[in-house]
Amino acid sequence: MQRHLGRTCLLYPMPATIVGAMVDGRPNFLAIAHVGILNNAAPQYLTVSLKKFRHTSRGIRESGAFSICLPGKSMAVATDYVGIVSGAKVDKSRVFDVFYGELGNAPMIRECPVNMELKLHQVIDLPAHEVFVGELAGSYAEESCLKEGKVDLEKARPLLFDYSSGWYFSVGEPVAPCWRAGRDYPAQRTEHEGV
Repeated sequence: MQRHLGRTCLLYPMPATIVGAMVDGRPNFLAIAHVGILNNAAPQYLTVSLKKFRHTSRGIRESGAFSICLPGKSMAVATDYVGIVSGAKVDKSRVFDVFYGELGNAPMIRECPVNMELKLHQVIDLPAHEVFVGELAGSYAEESCLKEGKVDLEKARPLLFDYSSGWYFSVGEPVAPCWRAGRDYPAQRTEHEGV
């Protein structure tokens, strides 16, 4: 039996990401799980949702660019650190080994297995948050995390954030192949054999 939990968002776990932006001429980083993919065609757009008072928000607006970095399992402590201290009070530019891509002003993290740089496209104003829509300008991955030119989750071991438990997790074992497993699902099913 399903229990009603009120208006509780249960879309967790989410990828634990680190958003990078230039603020006052130096790199700043913030751990954020509220990221999204808007489409799967070129140009591709991703979103980051930040509370309005965030130091990083100012940097994204000023520079017109930001990064979304996917930390690996071994980066849980550093990821949490950049999420719990404010760049307005602490210089977070030296927490990671920083590099830049084609945009030149979206700081990315060399220790992260996956990094993406985005050009600011639009800002959506919500009551307590701002949603930054970025156009994907470049994607970077550690070579040791690639398999046949694509990111291998078992090698990258990205960090996951679970709001309900307040814990970070990592990716587990593969379960079923996307776009193929459903082919084996019976054509006819009873109403109680839901997905």
